[in-house]
Amino acid sequence: MLPRPPRTPYAVKDSHAVPRKWTRVGPAPADHRINLQIGLKQSHSDELERHLYEVSDPSHHRYGQHLTSAEVAAKNWIKVTLPVQAVEGLLDTTYSIYKHEEGDYTVRTSNWSLPHHLHEHIETIQPTNSFLRPAPMRSTLKPVNPIGTSYKSPKWHSFLNASNITVAQACNATAVTPLCLRTLYGTYDYTPKVPGINRIGLTDYLGESNNRSDIYLFLQVFRPEAASEAYTFTFDIIANGSAQQSPDNATQIGAGTDLEGNLDAETLIAIGYPTPLITFTTGGSPPFDHSASTTTDTNEPYLTWLNYGPRSARPPANNQHLLRRGRANHPLRLRHPRMPAIRPTRRPRHNPALCIRRLRHRPHRRLPLQRRQKHNHVPPSFPASCPYLTTVGATKNFAPEVAAFEPANNFASAGGFSNYFPRPAYQDPYVPDYIASLGSQFQGLYNASGRGYQDIAAQGFRFLTMWDGGVVVLGRVRVRRRRRGGEFG
Repeated sequence: MLPRPPRTPYAVKDSHAVPRKWTRVGPAPADHRINLQIGLKQSHSDELERHLYEVSDPSHHRYGQHLTSAEVAAKNWIKVTLPVQAVEGLLDTTYSIYKHEEGDYTVRTSNWSLPHHLHEHIETIQPTNSFLRPAPMRSTLKPVNPIGTSYKSPKWHSFLNASNITVAQACNATAVTPLCLRTLYGTYDYTPKVPGINRIGLTDYLGESNNRSDIYLFLQVFRPEAASEAYTFTFDIIANGSAQQSPDNATQIGAGTDLEGNLDAETLIAIGYPTPLITFTTGGSPPFDHSASTTTDTNEPYLTWLNYGPRSARPPANNQHLLRRGRANHPLRLRHPRMPAIRPTRRPRHNPALCIRRLRHRPHRRLPLQRRQKHNHVPPSFPASCPYLTTVGATKNFAPEVAAFEPANNFASAGGFSNYFPRPAYQDPYVPDYIASLGSQFQGLYNASGRGYQDIAAQGFRFLTMWDGGVVVLGRVRVRRRRRGGEFG
């Protein structure tokens, strides 16, 4: 037999300390299967960024001329599923099981290596040292007032078919309806200019779906002319995503399953009608349980959706795809942040500079001061801090309308500044004045030269939602993306 050739010398490609909320439990099982995503180096990335900024800048002559999938990039991601033992050999690393302080488990490593000659060709490989925690937003949606099946319309709802109604007549800060939103933002009498071309896309993850029966009941009450849309909007099922239409069982009801999905679809249709809705429901199996003979962790669906790609070579310029996920940058390793940030640009986005002067939320107010001081900074969210997306904050009340906050649970809708992306030129006329208004408050806790967010803000508190056959009022609500998406659609 011929002697085996010597192994190519390896060198560490990326390393990252395990975030403080995660604790190593033990070694990962050798047969645990990992869905690896290998990101190849993208050529002409600087040129691509130039294009992206130009089509996102209202003052540029190319504004709104969004790129197609083919124009953005070649197929520069490789997907492969391998057992831990094989991945450890390929990346010269050791995977372990880690437990989050809230009980979640994941399989990760703190560093990984590649042969020297591959460093210049591969940007990133995940999942490796990125400690992203997928979590359904329904965990933050609090039904504060279950109304039940016999919903009685309050007197301000009698203006449903009226003309020239005022915000004071249409809106109630304790129970926000589609009529209120359409009146508040001036879309009550809006007629689509290009019917049949625009669409709104909604993403569902982690077992969440959109119940047509509940949606129909909601629309019958709050947008009767749109009620038929409850049974005509499109489900696009990806990787065995959930499109369950049967009643939720007791366990699902206890977990609030479909509360978020119903909220999204009901709001989007009620605001955006007759613009058609398509829901992308992506599979996943939360939570990963290392002790239940689970050999594959499928609880990471977001890259799966991004890889899915648009249906047509050039989607309509005003397609809206509404995402509802964001995490702090510190558990998400972003040695090459532009690669994951550029991925969503294959789907057209509206300009992120809209209403930038409404960037009024105090940065990082959601974390206690002692935690900010201890860690010397507060990490911004990703992908919210990506400059190629429109990031939307929540407001509440009407006279005046203010940033949404809930003292009972310390929730507040806040903005921040990216640690990775510099401030784009279109923010220069506004952000420095905002920073100056802060004075010494929060000084040193954020990157003042980074891309600022939120970009725009909209109502996002105490929405009425039909769920499990009855109307509930949601307290801590993250629905402003849906509201804005319905308007932009």
